[in-house]
Amino acid sequence: MKAIWNDQVIAEADKADLIYIEQNWYFPPSSVKPEFLQKSDTPYTCPWKGDCQYFNVGQGETRSQDSAWSYPEPMEGAIDRVKKDFANYVAFWRDVQVTE
Repeated sequence: MKAIWNDQVIAEADKADLIYIEQNWYFPPSSVKPEFLQKSDTPYTCPWKGDCQYFNVGQGETRSQDSAWSYPEPMEGAIDRVKKDFANYVAFWRDVQVTE
């Protein structure tokens, strides 16, 4: 599967390596090109996954605000609920298209 922003592949991995949580595909950290992610200060805490880290997606001056996120340290019980350790896996939305 691929995550595409502005006609550029910013993450790519086999579907079997992704984790599907609440209608979102989470890419393994090693499959994401870090040069396209810039940490955002936007705060969010999921009641069952924990503190979220949002990222602005893009390069240079062109960025899509908060179009990616991850959970660096999922809450106790969240990994059991998902059945896989999804710490630091990255999900995308808004201006990033996820395709097979």
